[in-house]
Amino acid sequence: MIRILLSPSRYVQGAGAIAEIGRHAAGLGDHALVIGGKTALSICGAEIEASLRQKGVDSAQELFGGVSSATEINRLAGLAAARGANLIVALGGGASIDAGKAVAHTLNLPVIVVPTTVATDGPCSALSVLYRDDGAFESYLTLRRNPDCVLVDTAIVARSPARFLVAGMGDALAGYWETTTCARSGKGKPFSGGQPPLAVQALSRLCYETLLESGCQAKQAVERKMVTPAVEAIVEANTLLSGLSSENGGHAGAHSIHNGFTLLEATGGKLHGEKVAFGLLAQMVMEGRPLGDIREVQGFCCSVGLPVCLEELNLPDPSPEEIRAVADGAVVEGETIHATWFPVTAALVEAAIWTADALGIAYRQSWKGR
Repeated sequence: MIRILLSPSRYVQGAGAIAEIGRHAAGLGDHALVIGGKTALSICGAEIEASLRQKGVDSAQELFGGVSSATEINRLAGLAAARGANLIVALGGGASIDAGKAVAHTLNLPVIVVPTTVATDGPCSALSVLYRDDGAFESYLTLRRNPDCVLVDTAIVARSPARFLVAGMGDALAGYWETTTCARSGKGKPFSGGQPPLAVQALSRLCYETLLESGCQAKQAVERKMVTPAVEAIVEANTLLSGLSSENGGHAGAHSIHNGFTLLEATGGKLHGEKVAFGLLAQMVMEGRPLGDIREVQGFCCSVGLPVCLEELNLPDPSPEEIRAVADGAVVEGETIHATWFPVTAALVEAAIWTADALGIAYRQSWKGR
């Protein structure tokens, strides 16, 4: 049995860390293409340029088109090659980071990832999620290596809408449960291509415990644009702990059910982690997890504002055909939902979604009555 642990070469986190990006870039290249969305570039593009220049790294900036699709990645790769870039800086949220990592992979260049939000655990991974041009999930792109540096300025993260931090908690929340599923079944397929070392179970458990301990407090601080120890803890949980545990421990039902929900136009306004959180509840039902564990996850979701029922995914009255479409999408060949210790069918997933919805409606009513 071969055990493998994947991780970024360097992880940097703290308030004001963006001012040090030049120091971390200097050993990687001398001409950077900075790829980011309009908001991300307006927030810190000038500071990145100044820090890079100070350390002798020339740079150009390019606006990300909004969808991490093959079309956009090819466009950006063409621009990087034409400008002679030998370093990519992937700046912003999950989609622009995925696109930037994919560009670096295409051109075999080093990449620095700079999340301005921590809405997913993708920044540390050797993986890019690819979508069709219309925004529906298409595939995972396995990269040849993890980012050379992940730099998270918590002061910038704290100025972003709290909803993004909460969505990151939803993505991270699934890590422990999906990792334990893969460990129990022995059928998980970590992106490392090997079996996870013991450290992965410890990291996933620490991530889960950190969310329960600091999640609500961190949300309240970020709603006021403040950086506190709880914010630092949750940023690390969302980014580093979740990223390492999910990439090395494997995904299971929560992420597959998320992928199924991307097929419904109504859920398009919901963030990745919001759909993953409900997908986790459906996974727990499908796996027959104890009600006490389900209640613990529901309680956390309600405390920070993550969905516990279909209505909170913009599906107040979905048709049976819609939910069956989600279930069908979740169980296609190659989906991680098959990492369970029993056979999974669309009918089973469909039943789990409806049951998780009923449990969520009842729990939400009791939560509001407190």
